[in-house]
Amino acid sequence: MTEGEALLSVNNIEVVYSRVILVLKGVSLAVPKGAIVALLGANGAGKTTTLKAISNLLRAERGEVTKGAIRYEGERVDRLTPNDLVRRGVIQVMEGRHCFGHLTVEENLLTGAFTRSDGKRNLQADLEMVYGYFPRLRERRQGLAGYVSGGEQQMTALGRALMAKPKLILLDEPSMGLAPQIVEEIFEIVRRLNRDAGVSFLLAEQNTNMALRYADHGYILENGRVVLDGAAASLRTNEDVKEFYLGLGAAGRKSYREVKHYRRRKRWLA
Repeated sequence: MTEGEALLSVNNIEVVYSRVILVLKGVSLAVPKGAIVALLGANGAGKTTTLKAISNLLRAERGEVTKGAIRYEGERVDRLTPNDLVRRGVIQVMEGRHCFGHLTVEENLLTGAFTRSDGKRNLQADLEMVYGYFPRLRERRQGLAGYVSGGEQQMTALGRALMAKPKLILLDEPSMGLAPQIVEEIFEIVRRLNRDAGVSFLLAEQNTNMALRYADHGYILENGRVVLDGAAASLRTNEDVKEFYLGLGAAGRKSYREVKHYRRRKRWLA
């Protein structure tokens, strides 16, 4: 894929916290228009930092992109404010959902439209669209977001992102803390939003098996570096991915503790 074909292009970026801690090292990835791209890896691999670098939320945590460039729709955006990116259609749904617990579900959804100025009628139409994707939220619309279930909070966070009329959603760990049935429901909604509404997704996820079922392409991060990428279908059948991230090797299921770390580094970084 050439840079001009990508909706989002991250080119060889490095991220440093507090001017001394190197967290990302030469990370490159691309999100084509209309695609679901998975960013995979263990906890601490650098997935959330990558998303925050794209959405320009690093400065609040004393982090900065010190090398490389980030381009969205062909224009460099790593020097814009987070608000500028929201107005251009790049929305991040944070890990842990981060709903406003003292507001109702519907009030939470409406906060996603704070950058819009296209009139109350359009807002109401989009609110109805959100309820169409998340019928459970319609039932809970007047309930305080702090008292609904974790799955409903995740739906609220996604619905709030939709109210901003996104072109690209950066979705961080949507499965965290949710029951398997709810996780599948969330991913099915992501697929529908991608297919029906044309929203592109960059999805950071530890649940590799689930993410690769729904993604078009995947990147695997380890210690702040991309160590493997490819079509999602190809990654699902890759022996290294099956052994180290899905727990399935050629000889059957293995414990991660039984796997020698140097074997992974030798195969992927040779």
